[in-house]
Amino acid sequence: MRVTDESPEGTAPLGGALRELRTRLEIPAEFPPEVTAEADRAARSPRMPAEDATGLPLFTIDPPGSTDLDQALHLARREPGGFRVHYAVADVAAFVAPGSALDAEAHRRVTTLYFPDGRVPLHPPALGEGAASLLPDQDRPAVLWRLDLDEYGALVDTDVRRAVVRSRARLDYEGVQRAIESGTAAEPLSLLRDIGELREERERDRGGISLHVPEQEIVARDGRYRLAYRAPLPADGWNAQLSLLTGMAAAGLMLDAGTGILRTLPSPHLATPFAPEEAPPPDGAVGRLRRAARALGIDWPHHTPYAELIRELDPRLPEHAAFLQECTSLLRGAGYTVFDGTPPAPGDALHSAIAAPYAHATAPLRRLVDRYVAELCLSAAAGEPPPEWVRAALPALPEEMAAGGRRAHRVERECVDLVEAAVLRDRVGDLFDGYVVDVHPDRPRRGTVHLCAPAVVGRVDAAPDAPPLPLGHPLRVRLTAADPGREPVRFVPA
Repeated sequence: MRVTDESPEGTAPLGGALRELRTRLEIPAEFPPEVTAEADRAARSPRMPAEDATGLPLFTIDPPGSTDLDQALHLARREPGGFRVHYAVADVAAFVAPGSALDAEAHRRVTTLYFPDGRVPLHPPALGEGAASLLPDQDRPAVLWRLDLDEYGALVDTDVRRAVVRSRARLDYEGVQRAIESGTAAEPLSLLRDIGELREERERDRGGISLHVPEQEIVARDGRYRLAYRAPLPADGWNAQLSLLTGMAAAGLMLDAGTGILRTLPSPHLATPFAPEEAPPPDGAVGRLRRAARALGIDWPHHTPYAELIRELDPRLPEHAAFLQECTSLLRGAGYTVFDGTPPAPGDALHSAIAAPYAHATAPLRRLVDRYVAELCLSAAAGEPPPEWVRAALPALPEEMAAGGRRAHRVERECVDLVEAAVLRDRVGDLFDGYVVDVHPDRPRRGTVHLCAPAVVGRVDAAPDAPPLPLGHPLRVRLTAADPGREPVRFVPA
């Protein structure tokens, strides 16, 4: 794949556009001095747990160069059969006191934001990339989960407690994939595939789905930016299954205890087959997806459940990639459900894509709500009521997280728009080959084109008298606009 790098002289316009974007979206800049000072003090003297689990040889799996390491894991076999997963999560509460300046700043920021020229972190670097991060060969306070599975990968027992842990290795997805495929990975790493594949089978049994959509990535190096497509590796999916397992275990603990906060997603009515004469939901998402399948030449028999169809698709095929992109529309609308005293009804507690109750529990360095989930689960496992500071914060958390999520999504989309325009700004008028991955439901001549190279996804508009855009099919297009900070990339059929 050919990737067009930004030329050196083009760095300044993009840098200025990124600064304008931060200002326009009111993105927090530096941490206030009192927050930084408090983080420095906390980094020097965290509240360390009494239990010592440093003998457990944990490892982390993250993108290369990552320093905000939320999770570390260890995998082992159980006798006479089954598996034991130890999953350590950074214990942010060991550093952030309720009601402190650090706590207030985390509630203001809500999530870590990612820009091409740097991150805007949830916590000061002294914590998020230092004392709280599960870096190798460092003693760290952690929330340590023990998840026992049977020989089929089903969860049979859960325990969670605070402990001091020490990671032994910082691994990345590509290296993990190579080691497992080549047979050079020793246990516990080799068990990642065994357990991950079993958990994928359990996901199929539940009717859950994992969308393996190729990701559009911004790659920054030495002040230059390029765009690339990245198809998830199997190791990504196996590792994600362990995070999902932990989140499902967290949801179960909170539901049993009667107090908690779940990540929920209403059902799109696709977990079971449905007949064409059945009315789709009010937003028409199901009907639109059926039409997209027909347009893309994807056979979707009416007796085939949606989740089963998804698992048959290959994201390397353009038609399938386009359909998977359409499927992401059914995952919108996720939110948070708080309960204190009376657990929600089973249907209201469900995350429909996972097909089970689920909670955000594994990314406290980058997401506010995970710190509260950890406290709720620790209390539930100990048979104790949750701390009052946790209870007091619960009612406001859903809207705080929703607002933070909207901001993060907007930052991601507008950053990609800026880099796309910067990469192509000198090529207005040029022709490109691509695939139509989306067509507006009411305007068949407006849609989205996915270029083969560079890795750009932009809007395409055909003339009023032109044929409708060919969803899922190749289309040669001409670039008509690309101006960072002023006009995103726009195309017309060539």
